[in-house]
Amino acid sequence: MTDIAKRVYDHAWRIDPIVRSLLDTDFYKLMMLQSVFKRNRDVEVEFSLINRSADVPLARLIDEDQLRSQLDHIRTLRLSRGENTWLRGNMFYGKRQMFNPDFMEWFENFRMPPYELSRNGDQYELTFRGPWPEVMMWEIPALAVLMELRSRSVLNGMGKFELQVLYARAMTRVWEKIERLRDLPDLRISDFGTRRRHGFLWQDWCVQAMTEGLGEKFTGSSNCLIAMHRDIEAIGTNAHELPMIYSALADSDEELREAPYRVLKNWHKDYEGNLRIILPDTYGTRGFLDRAPEWLSSWTGIRIDSGSPEEGAEIAIDWWKHHGQDPREKLIIFSDGLDVDRIIALHARFHGRVKMGFGWGTLLTNDFRGLAPNDALAPFSLVCKAVSANGRPTVKLSDNPVKAMGPPDQIARYKRVFNVGTQSAEPVLV
Repeated sequence: MTDIAKRVYDHAWRIDPIVRSLLDTDFYKLMMLQSVFKRNRDVEVEFSLINRSADVPLARLIDEDQLRSQLDHIRTLRLSRGENTWLRGNMFYGKRQMFNPDFMEWFENFRMPPYELSRNGDQYELTFRGPWPEVMMWEIPALAVLMELRSRSVLNGMGKFELQVLYARAMTRVWEKIERLRDLPDLRISDFGTRRRHGFLWQDWCVQAMTEGLGEKFTGSSNCLIAMHRDIEAIGTNAHELPMIYSALADSDEELREAPYRVLKNWHKDYEGNLRIILPDTYGTRGFLDRAPEWLSSWTGIRIDSGSPEEGAEIAIDWWKHHGQDPREKLIIFSDGLDVDRIIALHARFHGRVKMGFGWGTLLTNDFRGLAPNDALAPFSLVCKAVSANGRPTVKLSDNPVKAMGPPDQIARYKRVFNVGTQSAEPVLV
């Protein structure tokens, strides 16, 4: 097992680049990438970094030359022969050849497009522009780079023994969490922690700990590279990016109202089984389900990623019942800001009523709260989102208004079109 504290102390960039493969990304990104490549490769998009935690001054913590070096390194990456073989021949969600030959031929020659980086006060402005299939691949590695460089800026000032103690305490914390989850019956939990992880080596350690500590209850990792190396399932389906961009391309209010369903109609053609998971909260879960076509109720499940997870799950259960579906045969995936107490509480409330899955993210792979002086390693909320498509702004409303993004006039329009009423604000921890 890697001695992470020693690797950090002996740190050499060429040994430990933050992103070491194009597969050091989340599986859902590749699933969406193939769908976008098939249908929307000519759409021009812009992605931008958004630091929701303005009290974390990234431009003061992270050296700009180091940031550019890491981003430039990512632009040199290409699929290796072994990675190509894994994508082409591995079984994903019970299906071989998940990725089509024409897509794989394109992806084998893919390199990351250019980026634009500038400093605005204590924050960085990081932007990516170009064809949708190319630009979308920056989201996950850009976040991973910034999160790890922030961690390194804190760790660089620590001595050998201080680092050993730090990681010993963090490992103990993870293991104690795992021990609390062991006895939950029918638990299905996976690692969703790539985007805001402490570092690649730490995420890999957490996955190994989950594998040993939870056995079959640990269902896999969203990280493709770790899933490949550790011979576990790669987990993930789709994200808000698809409805946000489809909606931005709509020419009328009517087209806008139908855009999220057009996303899923295309997804229905592309994928089957456990990949048919609805993400309903982009413009409000209740309204989305109230207007949803009948055929969507036959899908495998729903992922709840904002707002009150208890309320979202109850809405989903009522919706399935209304459409004559048995909720006990459906899957709800909880994935927003999870930690052990919330996982245990949700499991207690819904066990036996639905099938459940938990996508455990930042508080699995980056919970160093209270372990560094001045809490300098506490996780924070950093995202990289599509902000425009073919020159039109994107909008996300979410079930939590704190997570809403887009120009104010467009947010107002989307709320009107999707009939979003009063929303309750929830704290955004990560």
